[in-house]
Amino acid sequence: MPKGYLIAEIHVTDPDGYEGYRQRVVATIEAFGGRYLVRGGDPHLIEGTEPPGRVVVLEFDSPERAMEWYNSPAYQAILPMRLSNTTGRAILATGL
Repeated sequence: MPKGYLIAEIHVTDPDGYEGYRQRVVATIEAFGGRYLVRGGDPHLIEGTEPPGRVVVLEFDSPERAMEWYNSPAYQAILPMRLSNTTGRAILATGL
Protein backbone atom coordinates (compact mmCIF):
# COMPACT_ATOMS: atom_id res chain seq x y z
CA MET A 1 0.00 0.00 0.00
CA PRO A 2 1.44 3.40 -0.90
CA LYS A 3 2.19 5.85 1.86
CA GLY A 4 0.83 9.38 2.01
CA TYR A 5 3.24 12.29 2.34
CA LEU A 6 2.18 15.79 3.21
CA ILE A 7 4.85 18.27 2.09
CA ALA A 8 4.59 21.88 3.24
CA GLU A 9 6.71 24.91 2.47
CA ILE A 10 5.93 27.55 5.04
CA HIS A 11 7.08 31.08 5.71
CA VAL A 12 6.07 32.16 9.22
CA THR A 13 4.85 35.77 9.09
CA ASP A 14 3.90 36.06 12.78
CA PRO A 15 5.93 33.79 15.09
CA ASP A 16 3.85 34.68 18.16
CA GLY A 17 0.59 33.86 16.40
CA TYR A 18 2.06 30.63 15.00
CA GLU A 19 3.18 29.38 18.42
CA GLY A 20 -0.27 28.08 19.43
CA TYR A 21 -0.47 26.03 16.24
CA ARG A 22 3.05 24.68 16.69
CA GLN A 23 2.27 23.53 20.24
CA ARG A 24 -0.93 21.71 19.26
CA VAL A 25 -0.25 20.21 15.83
CA VAL A 26 1.99 17.30 16.90
CA ALA A 27 -0.79 15.60 18.89
CA THR A 28 -3.15 15.78 15.90
CA ILE A 29 -0.55 14.19 13.61
CA GLU A 30 0.28 11.40 16.05
CA ALA A 31 -3.43 10.61 16.56
CA PHE A 32 -3.58 9.59 12.88
CA GLY A 33 -0.34 7.60 12.92
CA GLY A 34 1.62 10.33 11.18
CA ARG A 35 5.23 11.18 11.82
CA TYR A 36 7.62 13.92 10.89
CA LEU A 37 10.33 13.09 8.39
CA VAL A 38 11.43 16.73 8.10
CA ARG A 39 10.50 19.57 10.41
CA GLY A 40 12.01 22.99 9.83
CA GLY A 41 15.40 22.05 8.57
CA ASP A 42 17.75 24.35 6.74
CA PRO A 43 16.55 24.31 3.11
CA HIS A 44 19.09 25.01 0.40
CA LEU A 45 17.73 26.00 -2.98
CA ILE A 46 19.23 23.95 -5.81
CA GLU A 47 16.59 24.68 -8.50
CA GLY A 48 13.65 27.00 -9.01
CA THR A 49 12.61 30.01 -6.98
CA GLU A 50 13.51 30.71 -3.37
CA PRO A 51 11.70 28.37 -0.92
CA PRO A 52 9.97 29.63 2.22
CA GLY A 53 11.76 29.41 5.56
CA ARG A 54 10.39 26.07 6.81
CA VAL A 55 9.96 22.72 5.11
CA VAL A 56 7.79 20.02 6.68
CA VAL A 57 7.38 16.45 5.43
CA LEU A 58 4.88 14.19 7.18
CA GLU A 59 4.47 10.48 6.50
CA PHE A 60 1.18 8.61 6.96
CA ASP A 61 0.32 4.96 6.31
CA SER A 62 -1.71 5.94 3.25
CA PRO A 63 -2.80 9.03 1.31
CA GLU A 64 -6.30 8.46 2.68
CA ARG A 65 -5.00 8.54 6.26
CA ALA A 66 -3.15 11.79 5.53
CA MET A 67 -6.39 13.36 4.29
CA GLU A 68 -8.31 11.98 7.28
CA TRP A 69 -5.83 13.85 9.48
CA TYR A 70 -6.04 17.04 7.42
CA ASN A 71 -9.85 17.01 7.43
CA SER A 72 -10.20 15.92 11.06
CA PRO A 73 -12.03 18.22 13.48
CA ALA A 74 -8.89 18.39 15.66
CA TYR A 75 -6.69 19.66 12.82
CA GLN A 76 -9.34 21.89 11.28
CA ALA A 77 -9.71 23.57 14.70
CA ILE A 78 -6.07 24.73 14.65
CA LEU A 79 -5.57 25.20 10.90
CA PRO A 80 -6.75 28.85 10.99
CA MET A 81 -3.82 29.60 13.34
CA ARG A 82 -1.41 28.41 10.66
CA LEU A 83 -3.18 30.03 7.75
CA SER A 84 -3.39 33.44 9.43
CA ASN A 85 0.25 33.42 10.57
CA THR A 86 2.06 31.88 7.59
CA THR A 87 2.22 31.87 3.82
CA GLY A 88 3.16 28.90 1.70
CA ARG A 89 1.69 25.73 0.29
CA ALA A 90 0.89 22.15 1.22
CA ILE A 91 0.97 19.18 -1.14
CA LEU A 92 -0.22 15.58 -0.73
CA ALA A 93 2.05 13.07 -2.48
CA THR A 94 1.66 9.31 -2.76
CA GLY A 95 4.74 7.15 -2.65
CA LEU A 96 6.43 3.99 -1.49
